[in-house]
Amino acid sequence: MRLAFMGTPDFAVPALHALHAAGHEIAVVYSQPPRPAGRGQAVRAQPVHRAAEALGIPVRTPTRLRADHAEHAFFRGLRLDAAVVAAYGLILPEAMLRAPRLGCLNIHASLLPRWRGAAPIQCAILAGDAESGVTIMQMDEGLDTGAMLLSDRIALTAETTATSLHDGLAAMGARLIVAALDDSGDDPGIVAVPQPAEGATYAARLTREDGRIDWTRDAAAIDRQVRALTPWPGAFTTLDGTVLKIGATAPAERRAGIAPGCAQDDRLTIACGTGALRILRLQRPGRAMMDAEAFLRGQAITAGTRLGS
Repeated sequence: MRLAFMGTPDFAVPALHALHAAGHEIAVVYSQPPRPAGRGQAVRAQPVHRAAEALGIPVRTPTRLRADHAEHAFFRGLRLDAAVVAAYGLILPEAMLRAPRLGCLNIHASLLPRWRGAAPIQCAILAGDAESGVTIMQMDEGLDTGAMLLSDRIALTAETTATSLHDGLAAMGARLIVAALDDSGDDPGIVAVPQPAEGATYAARLTREDGRIDWTRDAAAIDRQVRALTPWPGAFTTLDGTVLKIGATAPAERRAGIAPGCAQDDRLTIACGTGALRILRLQRPGRAMMDAEAFLRGQAITAGTRLGS
């Protein structure tokens, strides 16, 4: 098919490669504009932009689409069979949604209608969901409300992190979008199923403050917070006013008489509102993430030390 691909972050790159390898004609790729990145804040193209250039596909990087009538006309003039959207980051106006012959298909990283919105991977872990997955959706003008074409699921465990789930769902989405397009056309075998109203939830865009650890919460909830928010926005606490990012934790036995947020021992075992957690990996400002043993060789945190405000 003749396609446009619209995506920005690493999550979308496997789908772009899969569609190219499957022999589809990708007429153009849309991605968010290059932005400052890294410690030096050098302007850098987005992951999908770089992947498209490596494949020799032209890239367009508009900053907005809703009122850009020239871009609407360009898109319409491509005479596409379909557009594939994966974590693009801009809302498509009706003029673009309706331009391709088969419309626009979205690779969404959740089992819709659960976790519509910007942060479905992190929210599934934060909520303690038993499973997540990918839904291929026919886009409409709502926020992730379109009819569902294909889906697959993956179990979440006590070891699942945002990174591992992201990578698994990115590969799953690449496989599913190829299957969806293989079965599209004038006589498709895939039937579009409207999303049920029951069970719909919203995954709001994350902020840095979502990473602040409240040690009065249950240990299991804090562990999910660490696993869901690493590497971004990062789970964090403070020690004498210095921010410490927490990269990994493990459950531990709670000792009686220890206030939440206080170290139970000299090995970074921290009491929580219910239960306790041993910090396994953490990071000082301006330093790399490191194992707790290496951290403690440079800065002792003794029993009774309080973390957080």
